Amino acid sequence: MEFAFSEEQQELAATVRSLLTKRADSRAVRAAVESDAGYDESLWQTLCEQIGAAALGIPEEYDGAGFSLFESLIVLEEVGRSLAPSPLLASLVAAETLLATDDEDAKQRLLARIATGEVATVAPISSVALDGDALTGTAHRVLDGDRATVLLVAATSADGVALFEVDPASVQRAWTPSMDQSVRLATLTFDGTPATRITGDAAAALERAERVGAVGVAAMQAGCAARALEMTVAYTKERVQFGRPIGSFQALKHRMADMLVLVEMSRSASWAASYAVSTRADNADQLAHVAKSYCSDALSHIAGETVQLHGGIAITWEHDAQLVFKRAHALGQLFGQPHEHRALIEL
Repeated sequence: MEFAFSEEQQELAATVRSLLTKRADSRAVRAAVESDAGYDESLWQTLCEQIGAAALGIPEEYDGAGFSLFESLIVLEEVGRSLAPSPLLASLVAAETLLATDDEDAKQRLLARIATGEVATVAPISSVALDGDALTGTAHRVLDGDRATVLLVAATSADGVALFEVDPASVQRAWTPSMDQSVRLATLTFDGTPATRITGDAAAALERAERVGAVGVAAMQAGCAARALEMTVAYTKERVQFGRPIGSFQALKHRMADMLVLVEMSRSASWAASYAVSTRADNADQLAHVAKSYCSDALSHIAGETVQLHGGIAITWEHDAQLVFKRAHALGQLFGQPHEHRALIEL
């Protein structure tokens, strides 16, 4: 069986790649990271308005584009390839969390906002608890938590885990510095913060959030791995040593061939898991665990090889190899580390 993108999906990927190639080069990525927002707001609006990046997986009845989660993950792979900071992953997870509930009022109000490009996020299970009608506690390492305008919070209540909608303006939010500043994390503090409960099975919705987050990260890792390989091959064609390009040496050819195998395997694992989670297949959980663990380890190895094969220039601030290395480290931690996912794979 051949598993490949449809013609429309290929066109989607090509369009996003073309836009990001023009608008998210090395200088633009660095400027976006250092900006107040932490990402290129103009580029994000272009992705949302011209391509519908934030709306692809949202049904038309909620003002979305009516495609599927799989199309959203295609875009996310290209975002990962570009190294550009983007709120797409956090917003995608928040949208899928809402879709997994049965709160029609919340869906009608919030999904339309997410579809237009408002940044959304989910604060996962932490030390936040419901006290009366308000939330108290602290949520750590919330993806894009300091810039989201749509905020969902998981908290413990008298009858178990519950999901709440919270006005971000009522929350104390602080950016959490990290190794890869293009993956933005925040600490949220709740002190008697008013919250609106979202009806439905919160545990199931949050489980959906974890699965979508895992395959979303895997898609970004597959894209980043491909970018790293391309950078390395291009450099070894240009760098001359002993009178010939270093890419002509057999030992380096073998190392890059091994990198290519990891890239292609990562892409296969990512696509399989993305499709399974998108269609809610019976083996979706299994494939999500496989993809997140494999892609994390593969990108970690590829990032290390990228640094090694670029030589001394790779450890300088000016070269993009350090951006790949930091991204590999950050993505390996998001939505579960490799060993945690491997432990959940049923043999």
